[in-house]
Amino acid sequence: MKLLVIGSGGREHALAWKLARSPRVSRVLVAPGNAGTAREEGLANVAANSIPEWIGLARKEGVAFTVVGPEAPLADGIVDAFQEAGLRIFGPHRAAARLESSKEFAKNFMQRHGLPTAAYAAFSEAAPAHEYIGRHGAPIVIKADGLAAGKGVVVAMSAAEAHAAVDDMLVGKSMGAAGGRVVIEEFVEGEEASFIVLADGRHALPLATSQDHKRLLDGDRGPNTGGMGAYSPAPVVTPSIHARVMREVIQPVLAGMEKDGTPYSGFLYAGLMISRDGRVKVLEFNCRMGDPETQPIIMRLKSDLVGLLEHALAGTLDKVVAEWDTRVALGVVLAAHGYPDTPRRGDAIRGLPSATDDCRVFHAGTALNGADIVVNGGRVLTVTALGGYVGAAQRRAYEMAEKIRFDGMQFRRDIGHRALAGGRK
Repeated sequence: MKLLVIGSGGREHALAWKLARSPRVSRVLVAPGNAGTAREEGLANVAANSIPEWIGLARKEGVAFTVVGPEAPLADGIVDAFQEAGLRIFGPHRAAARLESSKEFAKNFMQRHGLPTAAYAAFSEAAPAHEYIGRHGAPIVIKADGLAAGKGVVVAMSAAEAHAAVDDMLVGKSMGAAGGRVVIEEFVEGEEASFIVLADGRHALPLATSQDHKRLLDGDRGPNTGGMGAYSPAPVVTPSIHARVMREVIQPVLAGMEKDGTPYSGFLYAGLMISRDGRVKVLEFNCRMGDPETQPIIMRLKSDLVGLLEHALAGTLDKVVAEWDTRVALGVVLAAHGYPDTPRRGDAIRGLPSATDDCRVFHAGTALNGADIVVNGGRVLTVTALGGYVGAAQRRAYEMAEKIRFDGMQFRRDIGHRALAGGRK
């Protein structure tokens, strides 16, 4: 069979690579893809960049089903359009994707259905937002309501920083339409983790847990980014916390979406804050796999991803389990000069190592320029390695990352530090 993956990032490279490993798959089309998917065996890039083009491609190529990587097409209604065209596609409808495309919608949904989350208020005018900050003080969190490519969150540790974030979004329009309305919520302490499941409307199949590193610099300093690295599993998600998340977060989401008339099918990502005493609060929902969490998760997945997705499309996820490599997987993001604000494009990438059984380089912001692979985005590559424990996976990933060179390359050197600090070497 032929499959289609929508997107061009590291998440899509990892998904397409894994789908192509199924013995039942002849080719995975990636639209539009990147330099990595262009050179990966079993994959083929297609220059399609809109819903009508993707529908035409799926029809022309006789695609068995389509997998949507990024959030923007989901918010634009790609699943609704494909299904109206009689095509199979994995992802949530536009109405269900509002869990990610509007943070205010997500917060209202969680409040209405009793999910654990931080207290909040939403504003479209700066004056009442400033007044709210004045009443509640700092630390406090400012979020752009709409899609902001993982960069629309400011964790303000001072009132001045919070006021500045409000002015940037609501007055300065730094986030464009995405920041035309902001959600301000209480700061909650704990350790973050990413909890991603496959959902078929009623049932959920949990994937391996993971933890990403949002800040640009070592020690979790600097601006928030789309993610500078991740590892799986996340030791903070103990078996008891895993059961709690399924019971208190995942199942209530699916039940609530069904009750509201918008059954949820697709990848569902819950960004969690886990307190020292094991309580869980939801920071955000994403309606797709995370990036860079996908890369280490996919490296650990031993099951045929095609089969899992077919169960999801058929509504039978309660009939299947996923098998995982017991090793740790850790991914290090190599980012462009100027990322996250003004990433520079065009720098030639040298020294890319060949893939091995325990290490792969997934491409994100790359393109082909003749014989050269060049930088074409902010997050450029994710070097992802397996190891028997966190330290081993970390050493292997950095060993391979050190071989790669491009002008202005920046990366964190402490991915996995939380697990190591907890004695999980």
